[in-house]
Amino acid sequence: MSDETKKIDSVDQVTVSSTVLANLFGLTTRRIRQLENEGVIKKIARGKYSLQDNIKSYITFIKTSTDLKESKTEEGKIDYDQEHALLERRKREKIELELASMRGTMHFSEDVERVMNDMLSNFRAKILALPSRVSPRLMGINTIADIQETLQSEVLDVLNELSKYNPNDFYSEKYIDVVEDEINNEDIKQNEEAANS
Repeated sequence: MSDETKKIDSVDQVTVSSTVLANLFGLTTRRIRQLENEGVIKKIARGKYSLQDNIKSYITFIKTSTDLKESKTEEGKIDYDQEHALLERRKREKIELELASMRGTMHFSEDVERVMNDMLSNFRAKILALPSRVSPRLMGINTIADIQETLQSEVLDVLNELSKYNPNDFYSEKYIDVVEDEINNEDIKQNEEAANS
């Protein structure tokens, strides 16, 4: 028998070049080198590759790649109806929040921050002004009970301002004052129009 048609009982010790591997796998030699750099194919010596080990490694690599692609397409499938339903739900939630803001049942954080900053700034200013405002009156008072009563009265006046909650201060510019009867009448009209069309 010639060298080319020799019968081999085991491929354990067979080594081949990158060109032979490329032809066997249907790849280019450049792709073989890339797979080697990725750790898929292992080189034994310069330009020599173990045939059996690298066939097994390449088959495992192909199976893994195929499994990953299949799982990505299953996970990546976009259900148009489901996506459309999600979009419509988000639109409805946005409209409900805008309506709640317009009705004054929900406040934007910017509005709350603005009003609270104003209230606390006024409170701070009045507390800081309290000693200079009250001290001249306290000089003429002789008893501790009268001093305590004067101080308590002044502190309560300052605290009273904090208790004056006005919900209108928290309304945004988009606030509208809607009477519930108007809303119910509008809903009835819309339902009738939908039924007629």
